[in-house]
Amino acid sequence: MRVLALCTYPLEAASTRYRVIQYISPLAEKKIELTVNPFLSNEVFSDLYKPGNKFQKAVKMFGLVGRRFFDSTEARDFDAIFVQREAMLFGPPVFEWLAKTIGKCPLILDLDDATYIRYVSPTYGKLGSAVKFFGKTDKLIDWSAAVICGNRFIADYVKKRGKKAVVVPTIVDTDKFFPVEKNEKKIPVIGWIGTYSTFPFLESLFPVFTKLAEKYEFIVKIVGAGKSEIDIKGVRVENLEWSLEREITDFQSLDIGLYPMQTNDFVNEEWLMGKSGFKAIQYMSVGIPFVVTPVGITGEIGIENETHFTAINPDQWFEKLATFLESDEIRRRTGKNGRDFALKHFTVSRQSEIIAETIQTAVDNYK
Repeated sequence: MRVLALCTYPLEAASTRYRVIQYISPLAEKKIELTVNPFLSNEVFSDLYKPGNKFQKAVKMFGLVGRRFFDSTEARDFDAIFVQREAMLFGPPVFEWLAKTIGKCPLILDLDDATYIRYVSPTYGKLGSAVKFFGKTDKLIDWSAAVICGNRFIADYVKKRGKKAVVVPTIVDTDKFFPVEKNEKKIPVIGWIGTYSTFPFLESLFPVFTKLAEKYEFIVKIVGAGKSEIDIKGVRVENLEWSLEREITDFQSLDIGLYPMQTNDFVNEEWLMGKSGFKAIQYMSVGIPFVVTPVGITGEIGIENETHFTAINPDQWFEKLATFLESDEIRRRTGKNGRDFALKHFTVSRQSEIIAETIQTAVDNYK
């Protein structure tokens, strides 16, 4: 069976890397050949969320439309269409409809986030909202033979529209993301690995770090914030750009992971409920204890006080981080529990079975 996967982003994006590309080999073993065609090139993606040059970015992006048209016409050579979020970053679902129509085959939609919820882009503002066509996701759900969902909240939304939904969390390969030995004599590293858009969540913890630094010695490691300089009063900060080559070692280098989330001017609680909890799974896979805001699915991943701690307000964040900083044993035990949980629930082999069955069923029912 041949499946054409249309993705918004290239390999560098976690949604493409961990919800599509990492399943190429496991699906091939099940006789499903996955051909992946992203909309954005590596160059355009790397510049997309950097400030400035909006006109040049728009010109480059519209230049990719022609290639996407060609990708869609190739659907005639495939047995199914797999769309990760959307075939194109902006505009109505023209290319999904074109691929489905030309290919005369079922469309399987993959939603790792609640893309049906409106939001205001922190980079492009109302202009970004205007070209997003937020009703697109509803259309794609309605056209789909099945929808693979990042969590149960998204699945509930899909089911309310009368469509088949299966849950496949965003995971990593636990053979590649694994624990490493820690030097307990070194200064503990509290860390966060994210993107420019989620950095405001981390900023809310800066006063907590300053207060902790009055009593404990530690380093705050920040990766992917998109900031050239980050200053936290009284705190030693290591600020790095995100790197695909360094992704795993960055996670392994941490002693305590951070996963804060909260509503702000750009996102509401409904949007947060749609998040897949991916960072928690990454922490657990490398055996790192972490503290998380229990919002939506992040309140359900792992076992509270065994694989991680939860915190809602600054006092709770201080208390839970202080507990980890004071005890190597608690960090070690909690990290091991997280790793065991990941091996039991979040493996590529387990999730690839669900994806393969979903695709096969969609194709069989379409005939």
